[in-house]
Amino acid sequence: MKKLIQLFYTNLFLTGRLFTALSVCVLLFLLAFFFPWFALIPKLVFWLLMLLIIIDIIMLYRTPNAVFAKRHAPERLSNSDDNELGIYIENRYPLNIKAGIIDEIPHQFQRRDVLFETTLKTGEHKLINYNLRPVKRGEYEFGSIRVFIQSALGLVSRRFNFEQAETLPVYPSFLQMRKYELMAISNRLNEIGVKKVRRLGQSLEFEQIKPYVPGDDVRTVNWKATARHGSLMTNFYTDEKSQPVYCVIDKSRAMKMPFEGLSLLDYAINASLVLSNIALLKQDKAGLITLSEKIGAVIPADRKHSQIQKILEVLYKEKTRYLESNMEALYTTIRKVLTQRSLIVFFTNFESMNALQRQLPFLKRIARYHLLLVVFFENTELKQLTEAPATDVEGIYTKTIAEKFVYEKKLIVRELAQHGIQSILSTPQELNVNTINKYLELKARQRI
Repeated sequence: MKKLIQLFYTNLFLTGRLFTALSVCVLLFLLAFFFPWFALIPKLVFWLLMLLIIIDIIMLYRTPNAVFAKRHAPERLSNSDDNELGIYIENRYPLNIKAGIIDEIPHQFQRRDVLFETTLKTGEHKLINYNLRPVKRGEYEFGSIRVFIQSALGLVSRRFNFEQAETLPVYPSFLQMRKYELMAISNRLNEIGVKKVRRLGQSLEFEQIKPYVPGDDVRTVNWKATARHGSLMTNFYTDEKSQPVYCVIDKSRAMKMPFEGLSLLDYAINASLVLSNIALLKQDKAGLITLSEKIGAVIPADRKHSQIQKILEVLYKEKTRYLESNMEALYTTIRKVLTQRSLIVFFTNFESMNALQRQLPFLKRIARYHLLLVVFFENTELKQLTEAPATDVEGIYTKTIAEKFVYEKKLIVRELAQHGIQSILSTPQELNVNTINKYLELKARQRI
């Protein structure tokens, strides 16, 4: 009995309408103090209000399990994307109600506005959808669902608690990966900025000999097969396949810098996942190496269907380190693991020429045996400073320094090109498209 009384009080809340009605009662009693003939009306109003409160409480508490609510959430969330969640609510009262629903979302979102208000008729149910956008990988703990119910009187509110604590993992952006995958399958990558690159020359991978049809290149006629069959036969070539494509991700302190809530490491991880999936769709092999002061994960390149899931599970756990990258360890690992010429896409960041010069000797050694593509980031905030007008001496100084750093990024691209190293200088937001464009370009030019 004591527990029931405690539950009654802890789940009973007074509404703003009740406080307004009480304020009216107070004003009426004040008027009765100055006008004695008016004394009966405040008492009648007060006791009528008390009666309505009792009726309202009876209406809300007479039905056990009068409301049901449940959270609908995916098994995992996609980092940096809008993930759709839903709350199912069902009215089991014999009357129409007004509901206020609070979902206890993880603290990482720092949101206090996940409150949904709706009305439900008798026996009606609804599904309320909302979006969450995580900006960090890891585990996110959801709490209970709190539902506050009011009747048509709206004087008091009854709270229902639905314990639905669950932990959802936030993985690298698999939603972006699926979007690019669907567009690659339907040949619509150009709709999101991926360029169509004209193939130069002809692939050297022979597939079969087939009968000649008008329009075939006469240079592919196989004269020996023609003599045997008595009709023109041509060699049929297809795109080169099974080329190893390795994404190497730098996890050093240079990748800690944030842009729009995400670190450079998260941008690199999302781009690596998208590129690996596109490479597998193009029948190439995808592999992964992570690097900080020591070598992290190493996934040899493969074309198996489970390869992208293996890469996803590894990328989910990666975190930024606070030391500088060990390029010597990277070079040793590449020489040991990569047994044939491969495309190596190295996601890193250089903020100055000095940072490049420390790593350049090892980059040149890697480029001697493999096709190396260095991907680093354009500082968009510095670019905004260079475009903003300077109004005083301090502004001129700030703008000059910003222009110096922006120009130094371009010098880094030029320095890498002088040593025969491909590079991409990209804003974090355009990293996926720029990386795919470069991969398709290198493939079309038969560099891999």
